[in-house]
Amino acid sequence: MNSQELIKSIIQRVATGPDLSKDIAFEEARDGMQAILRGEIDDVQSAIFLIALRMKRESMEENEGILAAILGQSDKQQVDVDDLVDLGDPYSGYNRSIPISSFLPPLLAELGLPTVIHGLDSVSPKFGLTHRHISQALGLEVEQSTVQAKARLENPSIGWSYIDQASYCSGLHNLVPLRSLLIKRTVINTVETLVGPLRGKTTHSILGYVHKPYPPIYAHLVNASGMDSALLVRGVEGGVIPSLRQKGLMVSYQGIEEQDKVDIDPKSLGIDQALRAIAFPEGLGVENDIKKLAEYTVELGKAALGGEKGLFYDGLVLAASLILWHTKKANSLVEAAQMVRVTLDAGKALNRLI
Repeated sequence: MNSQELIKSIIQRVATGPDLSKDIAFEEARDGMQAILRGEIDDVQSAIFLIALRMKRESMEENEGILAAILGQSDKQQVDVDDLVDLGDPYSGYNRSIPISSFLPPLLAELGLPTVIHGLDSVSPKFGLTHRHISQALGLEVEQSTVQAKARLENPSIGWSYIDQASYCSGLHNLVPLRSLLIKRTVINTVETLVGPLRGKTTHSILGYVHKPYPPIYAHLVNASGMDSALLVRGVEGGVIPSLRQKGLMVSYQGIEEQDKVDIDPKSLGIDQALRAIAFPEGLGVENDIKKLAEYTVELGKAALGGEKGLFYDGLVLAASLILWHTKKANSLVEAAQMVRVTLDAGKALNRLI
């Protein structure tokens, strides 16, 4: 059947109420989403498709089908590095706290782990401070192609890159205005951080989550995307930086097999903070001046990369230690934390902010 017939058939089955709605097959979810990405389905039907799936709750086959559709429409590059870290922070950004994770890529690169971080400018539901905003405040080229991002990752003096959704999947990025009108999260919010447009010989997906059922779901999706391992971190605002004040659960996977589950206590790594994260400064918010928030984040991030102690420094220590441990670059979290502190105190990661 053609795209119009397919989407009609799908909507007739997924949008029939809480008791009668039916799951669709992987192939139908993939083909329906691809038709949307190609611009063959109008906004009304696209919205019904996404909202109806959310209201009945997406099956794993549907999640994987949507992801497969986006992968099929994305520009992908193979990067000539042994291990590549893919940081999958929420694309809708942060609206309460400073995203320390924006400065993990240059730090991890200095520690020998090429790292890519990705996102977009602004999207529902948070419309928050994003990695694109911070990359712009750093003076970086945020609209570079996947080929340019690949070159940065393969350059030993840089070793990290930001890549924007508009650069690797324009069809998905074209849905941003529609997603803003939908207000609530959809399946796109779940899978877009798993596209991984740049892949190393081994690619490690680092993801944040909030709700306890998500780690095995994400592990299956990471595996379906073709990445090799996953580290799921219960992080602040659903990101990859755990709370600096209390224990947080992290789960490590190889494929879909759970390897480790650790309730990490920051104090075990010498981190003793009264606050869980860095709050936005008084008078600044995503509603009134994102540009100033991004500049403020850059100021704090540069200071931490230069060895200045504090919440930002400790956030980098905690998250980078988890990633070093997960990727087997350190034998223990304590050893990893020591490696990170030595690197931060040397200040050399600052040279990678180019």
